Parts: sequence; structure tokens; C-alpha cells
Amino acid sequence: MSPIPSIPQRVAVAAYSKLPESVSEAAAVNAWLQSRGLETVHGALDDADLRKRVAAKDVDLFIAVGGDGTVIRSAHLCAPLGIPILGIKLGRVGFLIQVHQQEWHTALENLLKGEFWIESRMMLCADHVAENGNLHGSWHALNEAALCRGEQVRPVRLSASVDGHYLTTYVADGLIASTPTGSTAYALASGGPILPPELRNILLVPIAPHLSVDRAVVLSEGAAVSLQVVEGEAVLSVDGQPAIPIPPGESVSVRAGEFPALFVRFGDAGYFYRNLTAHMNQNPSIGMPR
Repeated sequence: MSPIPSIPQRVAVAAYSKLPESVSEAAAVNAWLQSRGLETVHGALDDADLRKRVAAKDVDLFIAVGGDGTVIRSAHLCAPLGIPILGIKLGRVGFLIQVHQQEWHTALENLLKGEFWIESRMMLCADHVAENGNLHGSWHALNEAALCRGEQVRPVRLSASVDGHYLTTYVADGLIASTPTGSTAYALASGGPILPPELRNILLVPIAPHLSVDRAVVLSEGAAVSLQVVEGEAVLSVDGQPAIPIPPGESVSVRAGEFPALFVRFGDAGYFYRNLTAHMNQNPSIGMPR
């Protein structure tokens, strides 16, 4: 937990364009901020002008109106620039979001009074490495990098090494390398444990393992893992983005990223467990868009 030097004065307000309610709510948030004398830029998350202003660091706060998917995409944009994100929940899942739709007026009043803190969450860096060692691509993830089987309905063989030391070979539908943040996402759905968000450990979770290691593994802080495709058609998906083919012999190297994602929080750090408890006995994944 660490405060920012000053109350934000330049704010980007981004909506999830496929959800009309998000667009109208973001407009209301933007109008409220302007009425308080703040400089704003407002639009859809994929709006070119908004993204250009953020990339130029013309804002010192980013408000994302939508669900967890909106916040994740906002983190991809804001984390490398050190811009904090405040999520307002309209989507179906809100593990990342503390402020609900009906609460944003109070939250923003508290923000302007300086009654908030900044939470730092580890991101991952995933490298696609060719068999000859050349780098094919690099991506950052707030939730996870998942190396999974492709279109064919049969398991893949994945060899896992930690800090250059062989760990095991998985025969499975795939393997998830997750952040603590991602432990409440795909990793949780695959049977992994829930980790508190302040940790900086990588979590390995196999997906439908076949006669191989079926337990999740929490790596030491600072450890890096290399996942090599031994056999089968595999694809890499980072934070649910479009899949990238990874042929046999090539690998995905995952380590802690060089920058964190920053989030505006209110009250005490126990918000995470209260938010978690609210989701434990319900299924928020049904019937609402991201």
C-alpha cells in the first residue's frame, strides 16, 4: 500500500464499447469529473485519441467502466506508463474491481479528498522462444499466460523447467502460468488455489492433466519458468488474447514483469477478501457481458 504524491487532476474515462450501459455510465462519470474542475479525456477503451493521450502520459488516472476484462485491457495500456487504474463494475465478474456502479459518486468524492491508496500487482512477461533461441514475440499479462492444446482434441506434452532446472513433463490439455491476480481467473477454474494479490509468485496449474502431475505449484518469488512443447499442436494465449501457435521444439518463457499494474483502492486492504467472499456462493459468469 502506497499513496500517490497528489490527487489526480487529469483523468481518462474509458468505456467498454460493446456494453451500452458502460458507454452511458462512463459519460456520466466524465461529466461529474468535469463539473469538479478536472481535465478529462473520454471515450471507448479502443478509441485512438484516448489511447494516444494515455500513451503520451497526459493523464494521471485511468477510470475503466466495465468488467474485469475491461480492467485487464486497461492494465495492458496503463501499467507500462505507471498510470493507476480505478475500475467501476458493470460487467459480470468483478474480482479486480472494488467500486460498484451505484458507488462511484462516493468513491470519486473520496478520491478528490485524498482518501485512497495505490495497490501494486505483479504482471508477467511471456516470451515466445524459437528452438534456436531467437525471440519471436513478447507479451505482458495481468492474469496469465496459458499454453494449451490447439484445435485437435488430444493432450499436448509440455516440459517445464524452473530457473533452468527441469521440473516435470505434463501430458495435459495445457498449462497455466498465472499471477496471484490470475489465481481468481482461469487458474481458479482449473482447480488452482487462490493467492493474495500482494504476492509476487508465479502459479503453475495444469489443465485436465492425463496420468501426470495434477497439482498446482507455487514458484518462489523471482523464479522464472520455461514451458517447451514436446509433442502436439499447442497455442499460447496471454490474458485471453488471440492464440499464437507454438510448434514442437519451441517454448514460452515466463517471468515477473518489469512493471506492476497499479490500482486505486479505498478503505483497508481487506477489501480483497470481502470481494472474494461475495463471489464464493454465486456464479457471476452467467448472462452478462464483459
